[in-house]
Amino acid sequence: MTTPFLSLAQIRNRLILTARAILRDHRPGPDGRCPICRIPECAVATAARNVLAAAEKVQQRSTATPLTTPDHDDPRQAE
Repeated sequence: MTTPFLSLAQIRNRLILTARAILRDHRPGPDGRCPICRIPECAVATAARNVLAAAEKVQQRSTATPLTTPDHDDPRQAE
């Protein structure tokens, strides 16, 4: 049972795990069609790929530090 006290990182990780499981289930067969949906372009797999792409963007954005230019008026940064 899940608790309502999940962190944002835990929610993101669960979304990623769910999207990966969906992609495993909806992997195209030898004929190029999804074995569950029976169509070539599976909307469920596309949505799972979009979730993974969005989660990757959030991860890149949150871990990147902004570039700073040295402030020559600040004595702590002056050399």
